[in-house]
Amino acid sequence: MARAPFTKQSNPTKTLSMANSVWRERATLARGHRSGVSSATPLRALAAGISQIARTALAEPYMLTVERREIFLRRLPRELDRFRIVQLSDVHHGPFTAGDQIHRAVEVANSLDPDLIALTGDYVSHERAYAAPCAEMLGRLRARHGVYAVLGNHDHWVDAALITDLFTFAGIRMLVNEGMRFEARGASFWLAGVDDTMVGMEDLSLALAGSSADEMKLLLAHNPVILRRAARAGVDLVLSGHTHGGQVTLRSEREPSGRPRRRLLRGLGRQGATQIYVTRGLGTVVLPIRYGSPPEVSLLELRRQ
Repeated sequence: MARAPFTKQSNPTKTLSMANSVWRERATLARGHRSGVSSATPLRALAAGISQIARTALAEPYMLTVERREIFLRRLPRELDRFRIVQLSDVHHGPFTAGDQIHRAVEVANSLDPDLIALTGDYVSHERAYAAPCAEMLGRLRARHGVYAVLGNHDHWVDAALITDLFTFAGIRMLVNEGMRFEARGASFWLAGVDDTMVGMEDLSLALAGSSADEMKLLLAHNPVILRRAARAGVDLVLSGHTHGGQVTLRSEREPSGRPRRRLLRGLGRQGATQIYVTRGLGTVVLPIRYGSPPEVSLLELRRQ
């Protein structure tokens, strides 16, 4: 099957200009008070800006985007150059994330012709009743070399054992503090997954047990807080979610000095020789809104460095 050119398709911070306009209106309002000028017009403008932000925040959870990234890896086997991974995370099937949103994400993921699909946790929120429908929908994912998954904190808060059983029955390989030598195209790397850090179930050493020192290691971990430990353990690439990209973001991803902010909420980051990709995920928590952080299907193409 012919593959489309590998280009980035979305700009997750494009809605920040609306937030900036609200702050400008607020400054104008303050100047009007100090000078005695009528505040009626600035107040109307401020109200209109806030109303537009609210409409955007309610609509953005349905604005599914595809993020395309090339990730260069020194230890990637030559035979696996341009290996394509689709990552989905933070589905949060429940009152805030309906089945049609998940169906659409599954269709988009399958259309990207992935070699492997990685699911990085938080599939269900609130009730166990959402687990079986979620497993059935994600069980329709198709990749040339299979679908692999790890658990997130919300999965434990609902019923981790039930979700594990349902996903396994649906044909999804659950990696719960375990790893395997993944083979494709006549080459291999170590594919591992850890249980969730927040609930105290993570065991990185167990997930890497059996791997060799010189082989490439790909780790699925719901929470990106594992990055420093993964770097010390010699992991090449970590795929994570958990942050929702901030879900509601009103500031730049960089400090005023131009340096990246310390906490990585989304995108590609690095700790020493270890890289991490943090997806914005699909669903929402607390409130059914997103702003400056639309839902994401990630297409990651591994390149030999």
